[in-house]
Amino acid sequence: MLNKIIIMGRLTKDPELRRTQSGTAVTSFRIAVDRDFKSQDGSKQADFFDVVAWRATAEFVSKYFTKGRMAVVEGRLQTRDWTDREGGKRVATEIVADNIYFGDSRRDGAGEFGAAPSYSAPMGGGYSAPPPMGGPSDFAEIGEEDGELPF
Repeated sequence: MLNKIIIMGRLTKDPELRRTQSGTAVTSFRIAVDRDFKSQDGSKQADFFDVVAWRATAEFVSKYFTKGRMAVVEGRLQTRDWTDREGGKRVATEIVADNIYFGDSRRDGAGEFGAAPSYSAPMGGGYSAPPPMGGPSDFAEIGEEDGELPF
């Protein structure tokens, strides 16, 4: 089975960090995703999705994202149902975020090279570049005998 969703849109309000009774960080927010087409009257329309982030991802979102900020959310779609205080059955469909990335450049005080960092769940170990494949002798010049490219 596969349950994976990736969306890119703007936050509709500032996310608020909360904690469960056991102290686990959680934040929820809504993201507006523009549709690729315009309506018959020429106006752009958007779809609104509820997103829930847990633990380090929740803390990251609440610290670095604000209303209007573009975000790329990668996660899974989840449906919850419950009974409200009046006894009515309720259903909510939301995205449970696994990874969240910046979808735009940093607004205030851009980082190194003007790029904004992205975040995904911490991984063990670091990344090191592969060793070089060799020197300039690995490449051969292509002559221009008849002006035709070999591919």
